[in-house]
Amino acid sequence: MLIPIIKEPVTRSRLREIAKERFGDLVKGAVDIEKGIMALGGELHIDEEITLIESENSKQENIWGINLYPDKEGDDFIEYDSMINIKPNLGNRTCGVDDENIRIKIKEIIANLIK
Repeated sequence: MLIPIIKEPVTRSRLREIAKERFGDLVKGAVDIEKGIMALGGELHIDEEITLIESENSKQENIWGINLYPDKEGDDFIEYDSMINIKPNLGNRTCGVDDENIRIKIKEIIANLIK
């Protein structure tokens, strides 16, 4: 399966299609908080991270893993949980996104790219 890089807004409908291709109710994604783009639909978050690095010259320190639940709303729509988020050199020692400012950036990017 090709991992799409999202630079322009996509619909929730499209997000549901991506979910059905792999997990059914969720889409794994990686967000580049510097470039304001994301990759979606891989089996593992590392798949999207590699896609962003290789295709978009993204820097690993700017990429954060998330899960999106197309049929949920509000805080239940985004889950900040991924092994690629463990970045001790940046002070993030968990699978979550510990820095509130980074979570806000991720949320803003997703709001701009998922309509």
